[in-house]
Amino acid sequence: MKSDSLAIKKKYDRIAPYFEALEAIMEGLFFKHWRKKLWAKLEGYHVLEIGVGTGKNFDFYPIDVRMTAVDFSAAMLKQAGFKKERKAIAVELSLMDVQSLQYADNSFDSVIGSFVFCSVPLPLKGLKELYRVCKPGGQVLLLEHVVSSKPMVAKIMNFVNPVFVGLVGANINRNTIKNIKACGFSSVRVDERSGDIIKLIEARK
Repeated sequence: MKSDSLAIKKKYDRIAPYFEALEAIMEGLFFKHWRKKLWAKLEGYHVLEIGVGTGKNFDFYPIDVRMTAVDFSAAMLKQAGFKKERKAIAVELSLMDVQSLQYADNSFDSVIGSFVFCSVPLPLKGLKELYRVCKPGGQVLLLEHVVSSKPMVAKIMNFVNPVFVGLVGANINRNTIKNIKACGFSSVRVDERSGDIIKLIEARK
């Protein structure tokens, strides 16, 4: 099933007001725990969060950094804006596609994102953009769900993937670690606490 950026944007625009409610159970049981681990690894002063969505990571923002955050869905970004005002979060929000970031090379000490590349039509293009805007020696931190390493589970994930893409524009069968390794980073490390499907990945430029 082919999905381009516009089609996926429309899906996220449609579900934006209900997005947090839709993911509430998974967020409470799994995702929030992993978000905390992700943000605990953050280094540097100037940080870019990609795929900010409704602002689920706002509670983990360090107080002593300069935060910039982007999303390609205007409706999701609007929800993040409401949360920013409600929680008095210091962050610059911008409407932007990770596949074409409007920042200069070597702009950020760190780039961070959670569950983003399942919804990027051209993941290699997006990952190369992260590499480009990250400073030399800087880090790219990603929390992603990927295709299982177990053949039978992977087969099932591949079979049902078109359903997920059709409903919410998210692929559940991405090989994100392999894609990151193809983008020129000096090192790519997967946290040893990661499971078979949820991976915490740290790449160094």
